[in-house]
Amino acid sequence: MKRQISFSFSLVLLFLHCSQTLSQPPTAAPAKAPAAATAPPLAATSAQASPPVMVPVQVSKGPVNVIKILQKAGHFAILTRLIKSTQEDIQLFSQLNDSRDGVTIFAPTDGAFSAIIKSGVLNSLTDHQKIELVQFHIIPRVLSTANFQTVSNPITTLAGSGSRFTLDVITTESMVNVTTGLTNTSVSAIVYTDSQLAIYQVDKVLLPLDIFAPKPLAPAPAPPQPKKDDGEESPMIPEDTSGSVTCMVHNTLFMFAVGIVAAAIPL
Repeated sequence: MKRQISFSFSLVLLFLHCSQTLSQPPTAAPAKAPAAATAPPLAATSAQASPPVMVPVQVSKGPVNVIKILQKAGHFAILTRLIKSTQEDIQLFSQLNDSRDGVTIFAPTDGAFSAIIKSGVLNSLTDHQKIELVQFHIIPRVLSTANFQTVSNPITTLAGSGSRFTLDVITTESMVNVTTGLTNTSVSAIVYTDSQLAIYQVDKVLLPLDIFAPKPLAPAPAPPQPKKDDGEESPMIPEDTSGSVTCMVHNTLFMFAVGIVAAAIPL
């Protein structure tokens, strides 16, 4: 009897335990750990950037002002002073705002000017030569980098054209080379560009032949011809008659001697 009661009590306990187990909600699966953030791929770098590069310059609204653009870009202080001292900024302003052709400027950096400043060349130039030097860096039409591939050489600048102002632009796959006959450099950066103005940084001053190449010597002037006054008679040069007088004396003496001999001969 006691064994039956114990067995029955065990069944009751087992039943209660199973009921509690089935009534509990299933255990939630462990949350997955968040995936590690994927690092952005590194930008491809090269040993040397392909020039020209773009220099970020924000220009204030209003008429285009080359001086302000160069000042905001920096490292163009000497070129800026030259443009202002030669009053080429006035012509640039007029060209940009009164003409549809636009302007292209090759802008040497301050470092580019250092060579001709240390040697004293820049200070030795006359005012007219400084104007020519500035104008030689300005093309009176806007040229994009794509235009350089089809432009006809030599390019006419504000300084003029011809053999004394030769400026050639030669393009390769990623380079724009500029040559003058004395200077060979390349465009290293695009300072500013829009539909009316393009400014390209160059690392050498473009030297025109008209200023920095020795000019051929002019031929020596012919000696002056003596002037003859028509109203003045030429002086008379006495004729040398000494030969005639000697001949007459000899003839007289000969005739006199013949006469003496004839008189001495008896008839």
